Amino acid sequence: MTYQETVLWMFEQLPMYQQQGAIAYKADLSNIEKLTAHLNHPEKALQMLHIAGTNGKGSTSSMLAAILQEAGYKVGLYTSPHLKDFRERIKINGEEIAETFVVDFIATNKSFFEQESLSFFEMTVGMAFQYFKEKQVDIAVIEVGMGGRLDATNIITPLVSVITNIGKDHVAFLGDTLEAIAGEKAGIIKKGVPVVIGEYVVETKPVFIAKAKEMNSPIYFASETYASNTWTSDLKGVYQQKNIRTVRQVIELLRKEWKISEEQERIGLQHVVQNTKLQGRWQILQEQPKVIADTAHNEHGITIVMEQLKTEQYKQLYVVFGVVNDKDLQSVLPFLPQEAKYFFAKPSIFRGLDAKVLAEKAKEFGLEGEVCDSIPEAYAKAKSEARAEDLIYIGGSTFVVAEIL
Repeated sequence: MTYQETVLWMFEQLPMYQQQGAIAYKADLSNIEKLTAHLNHPEKALQMLHIAGTNGKGSTSSMLAAILQEAGYKVGLYTSPHLKDFRERIKINGEEIAETFVVDFIATNKSFFEQESLSFFEMTVGMAFQYFKEKQVDIAVIEVGMGGRLDATNIITPLVSVITNIGKDHVAFLGDTLEAIAGEKAGIIKKGVPVVIGEYVVETKPVFIAKAKEMNSPIYFASETYASNTWTSDLKGVYQQKNIRTVRQVIELLRKEWKISEEQERIGLQHVVQNTKLQGRWQILQEQPKVIADTAHNEHGITIVMEQLKTEQYKQLYVVFGVVNDKDLQSVLPFLPQEAKYFFAKPSIFRGLDAKVLAEKAKEFGLEGEVCDSIPEAYAKAKSEARAEDLIYIGGSTFVVAEIL
């Protein structure tokens, strides 16, 4: 198979969560355990960091990778979902996995994948571990896909576990209370492995403390230890301050065994995009009119990004907006600005929510605009109406942003 055929085959095997939703969720780790055994446990040859959380996982993972690269290490980075190309998920020092490796890995193991009915996500996690082992990375930063306890990445024993924050997302799988979701994320805490908590609320702190105590793991609350942080990053967005605190706490723990100077840490934070090629985080696509794209897609993320939007200067705000069909609109729409003009569209994936349904629901919250046939059409219409002094915001879903970049 060619690279494109290989990736298509992976997407078609068993539904991947990003495309299909609930039916892709595997309720235990047996599949990934079988796969890593089949591959002779590449994960056991790796030094790793494990990053969970409702929001900020991708930014935090990329910041950590950028700093470790500045310190001279060969760094594997595994994140999800991708925006444009599958290979974005698996990188070493910002370079995407080679197409030939993807093709060869699938071809070599295809009969095993079919026999065991492995999901897209399980195959991809196995591929990342194998790639990082073969390329002999010094350290790998591994982002959790969803949740923690039952995520396919959760067979690793990292140097440090990280939980960025807890908000309500994927409630069908992780529970509909903050305590329940925190319990799922806390499932990545391993015996004796230090855990860094980025943010907590009254409901989640006791959950983290109890799990860390059970696992005999030192626990660090970055929002307390680095409360006075003034360092910045090239990742714009006020919300990145919280991620920077988390990252600085992790780096402080790593310094006990790894050589990372304060200067390398500072420079790494300023070179996140350059070092890791991360996109879609308060990304400014152009000026006059200013166009900002952000992948925030749940209540916790949207609330923070809408606060950031209030700090921008503009005459008229235009919003290109689309969501997936399992999104709890009641928890997202109230935070969107009523004074904006909206261009509603369906992201071009199986799970995309029909734009007419979205527009009708939005109207209940005082959000007015027009229904478009596609995300690119919505963006084109916003650009044709916007003047130099206006602002266009693109968001609601990772998949909306992916179609614009």
